[in-house]
Amino acid sequence: MIKNLDKGDCELLLKQNYIGHLAYIYNDRPYVIPITYFYEDNRVICYSGEGHKIDAMRKHAPIALEVSDIESVDHWQSIAVHGTYEEFEGSSAKALLHAFSLGIKDIILKKEHRGLNFISEFSAKIANNDMPIVFVINVEAITGKMRRR
Repeated sequence: MIKNLDKGDCELLLKQNYIGHLAYIYNDRPYVIPITYFYEDNRVICYSGEGHKIDAMRKHAPIALEVSDIESVDHWQSIAVHGTYEEFEGSSAKALLHAFSLGIKDIILKKEHRGLNFISEFSAKIANNDMPIVFVINVEAITGKMRRR
């Protein structure tokens, strides 16, 4: 049976995971890519190096994030987060990246029962101590579905 998730269940799925699929528009075409994220205070914190997706989101701020927990064809839940792109710099970006790092470490410890020492252990985007582009998805709506048999 497929049913809608309420807002609390949607947020719980979002909080308990750290990998989703980011959707954005570039040159009038949709793109969907995997991304590491951390959810806190009604916003999704992410980071990236300069490139295609950052250029696209700077031009077209409405974006979405899909997160799924799939055990089998008849036991899954999935959510879609709709919101807007906002980029941060300087001390604000560093504070968000710090919250992101601590949050991801905690989720991985709880879900995978292993610890991480550095953010670079779960992403290749940070190299040579370069500061990545830090951005958030300001959440406007979350919807979800689940199926249990």
